[in-house]
Amino acid sequence: MSSARPLFVVAGVGNGSGTGAATARLFAKQGYRVALISRGVDSLNKLASEINTAGGEAAAFPIKDYSAAEIKSAFTSLKAHFQNAPLRVALFNASFGVWKPFLEITEEEVQLSTETNIIASFAFARESLSIITKQDVELESEGGVAGGIRKKGTLLFTGATASIRGNVTTSAFAAGKFGVRALSQSLAKEFGKQNIHVAHTIIDGGILTDKSRSFRNDPNWEANPDVRLSAEGIANSYLYLVKQDSSAWSWELDLRPAHEKW
Repeated sequence: MSSARPLFVVAGVGNGSGTGAATARLFAKQGYRVALISRGVDSLNKLASEINTAGGEAAAFPIKDYSAAEIKSAFTSLKAHFQNAPLRVALFNASFGVWKPFLEITEEEVQLSTETNIIASFAFARESLSIITKQDVELESEGGVAGGIRKKGTLLFTGATASIRGNVTTSAFAAGKFGVRALSQSLAKEFGKQNIHVAHTIIDGGILTDKSRSFRNDPNWEANPDVRLSAEGIANSYLYLVKQDSSAWSWELDLRPAHEKW
């Protein structure tokens, strides 16, 4: 295992209250250097500053949009910034959601869903895997498991209920999320042979974030962890995936709160 501190890269952190930011904070506490890729310069810089102030090491790489060119540019910058850090974990957490009856969805919304969910995930995976494939296998003992972890790195994708089934208002969103899931499954088959762990998560339920607080306006929902997901809980599941031994890898986790109606 390299003596250099490992690197965690995440695309999609929003305003810092959701899954991407929670996972960045957790991996920083685990000793990873953190590269943050997202739109919204102010929120991105605020999260990087928060992690650095708490004793971690993070750098922000803002992008204008989730085009392939912007993703590639961000990776060029982060490789120059973290020159000696092996990329061990990459999380694609970006998404664009639209929930409308089919005939009300605009061409622009279809384009944005396709660009953010599919084109950006392809570009992110390509940039991450082009680095990870050239690295040595990481050897680490976890929990007394014989042989420990044998992997070059882990590539994670955040999915949704719409990754596996469409609904009356999710045609554009589900099409994009189906694409991310298919990409993830294909990459898991191809790159598992190179000791690269690719995994996908289905987030089945509402997550407590600043945005969900504002539109739900339901103190009971917010106060009860049994009826909604927490970003920190999802982050812990991502860490679990990263720590899995190569003899027992999960390709997909389905995460939902205890009282979700499914």
